[in-house]
Amino acid sequence: MKILTITLGLLLLLIQYPLWFGKGGWREVMNYRDALNTQIEKNIEGRAVNSQIKVEVVDLKTGLDEIEESARSDLGMIKEGEVFFKTLDKPSNNVSK
Repeated sequence: MKILTITLGLLLLLIQYPLWFGKGGWREVMNYRDALNTQIEKNIEGRAVNSQIKVEVVDLKTGLDEIEESARSDLGMIKEGEVFFKTLDKPSNNVSK
């Protein structure tokens, strides 16, 4: 009877081994779950960026304000009749007195 109990216990452990350490086991499932959560967070961030880009595209299609703002900031363009003043952040040391 004692040998049968020990044999059944060993068989139970052999059956449990793949569940915990084998392919598709508990560890692998936990790793996949962590990877899934990471990917979900990346997708949420990507959706936020996409929605902001969609808003900018709609604004570019409907109004000229966004185009004008982009031209001024990105390309340094000035409207006709405007006066442009360029200021220096730090004064130059080569100023003669």
